[in-house]
Amino acid sequence: MFTARANATQRSGFTLLEIVLAVAILGMMSLAIYRFVQTNITAVRVSSDLGRVNAQYSGFANLIASEWQTLPSGRGAMLGEPLKLNERSRDEITWTSSAGPGLLTRYAAGEYQVSMRLRPMAKESSQMEIGFVRQAKADAEIGETESESWVPLLANVQSLQIRYFDPRLNTWVDKWTDTVTLPRLVKIAIGRGDDAVPWEAIVALGRTPL
Repeated sequence: MFTARANATQRSGFTLLEIVLAVAILGMMSLAIYRFVQTNITAVRVSSDLGRVNAQYSGFANLIASEWQTLPSGRGAMLGEPLKLNERSRDEITWTSSAGPGLLTRYAAGEYQVSMRLRPMAKESSQMEIGFVRQAKADAEIGETESESWVPLLANVQSLQIRYFDPRLNTWVDKWTDTVTLPRLVKIAIGRGDDAVPWEAIVALGRTPL
């Protein structure tokens, strides 16, 4: 009788091998769940960072569009030069504008000469940023540089390429020196440090004659 009870007790318990297998299965399931959660968190973070960067570039496009579409034709309001450094485009565009939200100053009086260009984010840094150099037009005409101010717009930029559509030639040109009319379109290509594909935008100048 006692032998039968002992055998029944042994059969109702778990063996060491069964316990080890159960622990191993639980460990594998926990690892799979952890990797699944970690992958999803990483994907959400990357998506959030990408959305933030895209929002910055969209805001940049809206800013320059609002600025350039109000330029007056017939006063040499825009000039552009193609520049390079270490085989990378570092084009520069300059225009004359009155104060307003496009210049990030609404209440200043008079006209400004504004240049959009690349420059290092810090002294002796290889990282570049795009921004506006703005200066009172009267100071710019006499070569005064003390009134210049820098407005940073986009960080972690590798290159800046600007092209102008000339309707008289029906083609894109790499510089604009016409002091009477404005280009029909301006195309901007920005090499980004976090993307192999350059970001592009085309701005139509609203005051260009048809």
